[in-house]
Amino acid sequence: MTLNKICLHWTGGNNYPCETDLNAYHYCVDKNGKIYQGKFKPEDNLNCKDGKYAKHLGGGNTGCIGISLCGMRGFNLKTKETDRPITEKQVEAFCCLAAYLSVKYGISVSEETIFTHYEFDKKQAKRKEKTDITYISYLPNLLIDRVGSYLRNKITWYKIKIRENKYTFEKKGTCYEFTYSC
Repeated sequence: MTLNKICLHWTGGNNYPCETDLNAYHYCVDKNGKIYQGKFKPEDNLNCKDGKYAKHLGGGNTGCIGISLCGMRGFNLKTKETDRPITEKQVEAFCCLAAYLSVKYGISVSEETIFTHYEFDKKQAKRKEKTDITYISYLPNLLIDRVGSYLRNKITWYKIKIRENKYTFEKKGTCYEFTYSC
């Protein structure tokens, strides 16, 4: 078994990760673009039978890395309202992180390999009506079914830049950040 998928989430909570978030996802990105490593490493999701893995994707955790934007507490899909919107800086760091992980683990960028929780849920026989990620606060006119493609396009762009050594993943204190070099 290999790590061959990345699921993109939002926490549905505050703009900074809490213990619950860090237990559920391999990485969380706060509103300032800082990246926090979760309790479990991506490799822990190679074997989900031992109970020691990030439980971010019911029915799809094995071989899947879970990364999450912190925020969107109380999101209402009909009114598009939340008191903790995601930020552009956050989404950029999030897409850069997904690109970095796709390079590190040899995961191609496609709807089958890098997808939102919403897209995963749409393909299930028993849908749970997941709304993450269906809305980007600073792009209010982006249609629900285009959000995943928008993020994958950004991830593809960052993947190219990472392969060109333009972005490096660095530990800074208790979190990580991407550093850009010309």
